[in-house]
Amino acid sequence: MGVVSVSLNEKNLEGLAEICSVFGLNGRSEAIRTSINMALNEIQNLRDMEGLVEGVLIIVRRDHADPWMNLIQAKYESGIKTQLHSHLKDHKCLEVMVIMSDARDLSAMLKEIHASSKADYVRFVRS
Repeated sequence: MGVVSVSLNEKNLEGLAEICSVFGLNGRSEAIRTSINMALNEIQNLRDMEGLVEGVLIIVRRDHADPWMNLIQAKYESGIKTQLHSHLKDHKCLEVMVIMSDARDLSAMLKEIHASSKADYVRFVRS
C-alpha cells in the first residue's frame, strides 16, 4: 500500500474525525480511503448517465458577491429549467436548479462547479 503525505487544515481534520466517528472507522487512513471510495462512486454515477437526464442540482456556495456561479448558469442555461437562489448566513447562497439536459452537458457543468472549489456542497439528485 502506498503512503501519501497530505496537509490538512483544522476543519479538514475535524471532518476526518467526524467521518471516523459516524462510520465507525479505526483511523484517518480508513476515513480517507472511505471518502475516496465515496467520491469514486459519485464519479461512476456521473459516467453512467447517458442521453437526456432530469433531476435537481443543489449547491451551497460561498461568497454571494462572487459571480462565478452566474457565469456557469449562463453557459448551461438551456439545460436549467427552473432556478432558485436563496441567501444563507455568512454570505453563502443556496442554488437549487431543476435540470433537463444532455448527460455530457450536465457532466461538464458539474466538473466546472467542482473545479472552481467555491462550493461547499454539490449534489445532483437524478429523477
